[in-house]
This record gives sequence, C-alpha cells and structure tokens, in this order.
Amino acid sequence: MSAPALRLARLTLSQFRSYPGLTWRPAGRIAELHGGNGSGKTNLLEAISLLVPGRGLRGAKVADLPRHGSGEGWAVAGRFATPQGEIDVGTGSPPDGPPDRRVFRLDGQAPRSQSEIAAHVSAVWLTPQMDRLFQEGASGRRRFLDRLVYALEPGHAREVAAHDTAMAQRNRLLAAGRADPAWLAALEDTMARHAVAATAARAGLVARLNATLASGAADPFPAARLSLSCQIAERLAAGTALDAEDWLRGALAQSRPRDAAAGSAGLGAHRADMGLADATTGLGAAQASTGQQKSLLIGVVLGHAALLAAARGFAPLLLLDEPAVHLDASRRTALFAALLRLPAQAFLTGTDADTFAPLRGHAEGMAVADGGLLPDERFPLPSA
Repeated sequence: MSAPALRLARLTLSQFRSYPGLTWRPAGRIAELHGGNGSGKTNLLEAISLLVPGRGLRGAKVADLPRHGSGEGWAVAGRFATPQGEIDVGTGSPPDGPPDRRVFRLDGQAPRSQSEIAAHVSAVWLTPQMDRLFQEGASGRRRFLDRLVYALEPGHAREVAAHDTAMAQRNRLLAAGRADPAWLAALEDTMARHAVAATAARAGLVARLNATLASGAADPFPAARLSLSCQIAERLAAGTALDAEDWLRGALAQSRPRDAAAGSAGLGAHRADMGLADATTGLGAAQASTGQQKSLLIGVVLGHAALLAAARGFAPLLLLDEPAVHLDASRRTALFAALLRLPAQAFLTGTDADTFAPLRGHAEGMAVADGGLLPDERFPLPSA
C-alpha cells in the first residue's frame, strides 16, 4: 500500500453529537469502525465530512450538531498531511456568536472562502441513505454530482451558491408582483452566467470521470457511465458558453409569469439531474437492484478517487458508511481489495467487525461505544 498524499493525522471533537470530547490519531491508511446501532460510528464520519466545504454527509442543520443537552458550542478539528505540508482545519460554533451559525478556520485563521479549504482537503462519501438515490428526486443526485465536482474544481461551490442566491432574490421579486424589470434582468443575467459556469463544470467532470471509469479504474466493479440531464448542458454541447448564457437570459425573461405562478424558476442550474448506468449492459441505475446500484456507486467513488489523484496529486478521503450492506461476499472482497490498491485514506463503518476480516493486517480496527474509541486487537497494523 502506498501512502496517501492526503491524510487525516488527528481528529478532535468537542461537544459534537454523541461525543463530549475525543481526540483520535488514525494510525492506518484504512480504518474500520464497528459498533452497535447508535454507538456513534456515523457521527465520526460526519465529523470528518464537516472539515470540507458543505453541510457534511448528513446535510444536517447546524442546530442539530451540538451534543444533546450540553448547552455549549461544538467544534470539530482536523490536522491533515497534504502535499503542501501539514494544515489544521476547524469548524464549529463561533466563540461569541449565535449557536445556529457555523464558522471555519484554516491554520487558526478565518479563510476568505471555503474554496481555500477545498484546495487542500476533499472527501467523498457513501451512506445508506444513498441506497435510495435513484428512487427519489433529482436534488440528491445533483448534490452527489456536485460533491464530485467540488473535489476537482473548488470554485464550483461559488458558482452554485451565486446562482442560487440570485434565483432566490428573483423568486421573491416575482412573488411580490411589483418588480422593476431592470432589477429582474440583472438577477437573470447573474443566474445565467453562474448557471452556465456550474453546468460546464458538471459536464466536464462527467466526461473526465467516464473516461477514467472506461479505463478500468474501478475494476472489478462494473464500469459505470454518468450522464447529465440539463437543458443548459444541451445548449453548451451545441454552441458556446456565451450562446448558452444568451439563451438562458432570454428564456428566464419570457418565463417570468409562469415562474411567478409556480413560485420557482423553471430553468437554471437547480434543474439538472445525474443519470447513472452500467456502461457494459446499459442497465440504468433506476432499473437495477439495490445491490447493483450500490456496486455502481462504489465504482464511481473509486474512479473519482483515481481521477482526483491523477489531476490534483491527491485522492480524496473516502468515508464509507455501512459499505458492505447490499453487497454479496464477492463484492465485499472486491471492495476491500480495491481500497488496498488505491492510495487514499478510507474510513469504513459496520455493526460487525467480522465483516472486515479480510482487512486484518492492513487496517486499523476500532470499537465505537459510549462516546469513545477502543483499538481492536484483532486488527494489528502492518507495523505491529
């Protein structure tokens, strides 16, 4: 196993979820966390996920993050080894601010934007909730795709946020019914510029990831093929970015009455959807079994890690919550073998330590219980 270029060296929690306080120094490139339901395994993965831009793997509200009944602010901090050297990233309640606000720190200072953090640290995750990704609405699939894009293009978050802010302002003006046309036109111009930039980044990621998956980066998992369903993407494929912006500005202006009645914009970056299919059989994820969907998603995550390692010099942290669920024995073995080959730090959870028996001698094993971690002697590290 080669050493990952990005590695979480220390994780510190204070009044976070089920943890009054914890400091953990992951000793292995792969860590398996086992314990009963409600023991705090997912809370640990969530803490790590909050050290990269976004709302974490649960998408939770800030008010839900402090330990229940603590009455105190919460904090999560991580020390990372990166290709540029060690950095410290922290997030939590502001010392003197409202408890429903969250702040970031990079080496003790407030970053100018979260993109500064994304330039150094990235993470991708799979959770049991994603088993329903292709039975529910497009928003979950869009968020999944955007996380893949963020890791490769940290500025993508700004484009999406700027589009959504302008759209929300336009929605409010249309709802009021007395909006200045020039004001609406300015907001629609902002929406168009940022929507086209966000769509171009999404389309670029889809193309690059499909090429990586086609090269066998996710073997032995099935080669997946992603697609982007979006009218803006269709315009970009047929012409220039300026053409797409002009079209979207005009379409938004024409749709004002309809959008006012609907209370939402019918066109924009928020209408995109991600498709996923088996590249060999053509079977779409929506028609596949739960186990087949899980295999396709794992393949995407592994391929994305390989793509990011080649493009940026480091693979993202892999946060896999209950990854063995819905996988048969051969697929579980394939997953562990793939993680051993990939130069990425991975964190896996499960209720039964025996699930991870093939990783003995390669992974750090930790039992999770009562707000703490205990080393499992059945998982000696290679250096032991």
